[in-house]
Amino acid sequence: MKTTNILVRRRITCLFLLAAAFLSLIVVRLAWIQFVRGDELREQGMVNRMRDVPVEAKRGSILDRNGNELVTSISADSVYAIPNHIEKPDQVAAQLAPILLMDEAKVKQIITKKSRFEWLKRKVDFETSEKIKALKIDGIGFAEESKRYYKQETLAPHILGFTGTDNQGLMGMEAAYNKELKGIQGRIVIEHDAAGREIPQALHQYIPATQGNNLVLTLDQTIQHFVERELDKIVASYNPKMAVIIVMDPKTGEVLAMGNRPTFSPTKWREVPQSVWDRNPAVWYNYEPGSTFKIITAASALEENAVKPNDRFYDPGYYQIADRKIRCWKDGGHGSQSFAEVVENSCNPGFIQTGLNLGKEKFYKYIRAFGFGQTTGIGLPGEARGIMIPEKDATNLNIGTMSIGQSIAVTPIQLITAIGAVANGGNLMKPQLVKRVEDYKGNVVREFKPEQVRKVISNETTTTTNQLLENVVFKGTGRNAYVDGYRVAGKTGTAQVVAERGGYASGKYVASFAGFAPVNDPKISVLIMIAEPQGGNYYGGQVAAPVFSSLALDVLRYLGVPEQKNLPKPTKINPWDVEEERIEVAVPNVVNLPLEEAQKLLREAGLAFESKGQGKMVYGQIPESGALVLSGTTVILDLSSGTSQTKQGEQVSVPNLKGKTIREAGNLLESLGLKLEPSGSGLAETQNPAEGAKLTRGSAVKVEFKPPSSDQKT
Repeated sequence: MKTTNILVRRRITCLFLLAAAFLSLIVVRLAWIQFVRGDELREQGMVNRMRDVPVEAKRGSILDRNGNELVTSISADSVYAIPNHIEKPDQVAAQLAPILLMDEAKVKQIITKKSRFEWLKRKVDFETSEKIKALKIDGIGFAEESKRYYKQETLAPHILGFTGTDNQGLMGMEAAYNKELKGIQGRIVIEHDAAGREIPQALHQYIPATQGNNLVLTLDQTIQHFVERELDKIVASYNPKMAVIIVMDPKTGEVLAMGNRPTFSPTKWREVPQSVWDRNPAVWYNYEPGSTFKIITAASALEENAVKPNDRFYDPGYYQIADRKIRCWKDGGHGSQSFAEVVENSCNPGFIQTGLNLGKEKFYKYIRAFGFGQTTGIGLPGEARGIMIPEKDATNLNIGTMSIGQSIAVTPIQLITAIGAVANGGNLMKPQLVKRVEDYKGNVVREFKPEQVRKVISNETTTTTNQLLENVVFKGTGRNAYVDGYRVAGKTGTAQVVAERGGYASGKYVASFAGFAPVNDPKISVLIMIAEPQGGNYYGGQVAAPVFSSLALDVLRYLGVPEQKNLPKPTKINPWDVEEERIEVAVPNVVNLPLEEAQKLLREAGLAFESKGQGKMVYGQIPESGALVLSGTTVILDLSSGTSQTKQGEQVSVPNLKGKTIREAGNLLESLGLKLEPSGSGLAETQNPAEGAKLTRGSAVKVEFKPPSSDQKT
């Protein structure tokens, strides 16, 4: 018996000890979970139970210098889905697809994903939102977001820019100041059970978004409207490839207006070619400035005493450097003249001599000092530096051509900034687009003061230069820029467009005018740049100067600048009476072309024409093709079929047929007494004999026609 009792007691003791050990382990484990890993596990539990719905921050507004809202944000609902809450996905997809204007299969794919949150469509309109809310579908919710609203859709879009679907800035000020404008995103936190269902009366936490800051620009809405109006007139009159107008306060560097053509709407940027919206021509377009650059040449030479207003020059009509003759725009030249008259007449030989007198080292010193060859720091994406020949590689010929605005490429913002330095007393100011950043209550977060980059020329030099430039408008090539009641200074420019493979593109020009007013106390400096105007008229004095006159008058009156009474007026203000800056061009070959086509080619080359005889085809021309003449020269077109070409054994030259339809090619050859042997269909691709070959009347020309490639189709 005793033995039995001892065994029982031992067993009970062992069992007790095992139970105690097990309980101890449980207690230790609980303590470990509760006290060591408690916070970590509690956080994981919250993550498993809580669902986040993002709350987008309202993006800050963009205002003009006077507080007028240019861009703001308005509320818009975005539709989202919680897939594991949707019980009948087929039915839900069928209901939502037509309302959201989405493919039903796409909607179903989204709402059946194995995820906790999916966007269906962002920023829908009010009507769409109300229709979906009326369906009361479990698992479909709405998040209030903001949508960008541009109050005037085509007002300065290259400056303002636009945003993407997630309200991120993609271009312009929206991109450059995205950090300041976007704010801080908030969120709604909702508690769910283990199955992912929302728990009634459960924890809901709202973390509010922080609204973005407002951006106050230097732009003036009214002046910008004036600029947009003038740009529309330019497009209607000349249909240019590109046009830029910049209005700046020369004393501060503040940009009062900046406009471009072609343009776009920030809300419809996806509907226009990327080349229209992805770059701002005012800060990236490199072009030879032509005679507007003579302002820099004159100011630099006057500052260095390399020339004085009364110094005499003789212009025989050209200036020879090495083996190259650079012509004056005026046939026979201007003869003997003072430097003041050189500026007034925009005389190329006079400016070339001035640039050479200044010398390479000093000329480059001032070119760099005026800000060329480097970005201005205006703060817009994609700003170009311009193109300059390295100083060590520059020859006397380069110095001569740079003196008249060739062999150097600038951007519009560089040029207007440099002109501002000439206007304001010699201070190069950093161009400025933003005045300050404010919070949503109007408190100033950050302010931008006018910034002087450097002193370039003296007050005395600017006074002299400005007087010379005033004479350009009063009695020189810039007379069409005259503004009644205000003293105006400026310079016209007519430059050829540089071809992609070097040299100059035939018939393509840039017309420009750079000026400021009033001369005695400049309030505005303005640049008008018109690239490749159409219609045969491309001179800066005729195309760009009148735009300055109209624009400057409205801007000065709007700014309240008092008019001056009894100012003398130019002797000639008719645009067609203004002396034209003429450029050396090659005469195109128009023989064997229909008269209308020949006239079009000559207009594009900047040449005049007269016809001799009767008919619709050109059988001869004087001067011959390839001859170098000054723009504006008259080409005589012989329309008589009895020319020397047809008398020499009844032979004619084969015309260029490439790109013509079968009908066009047949009519052209028939008018020359030749026959067409076509093969294929579409547009002419190859021909035999080639263009220019001599054939006896009645001979055949074999032409292969092919369908146009995709990039040729319109």
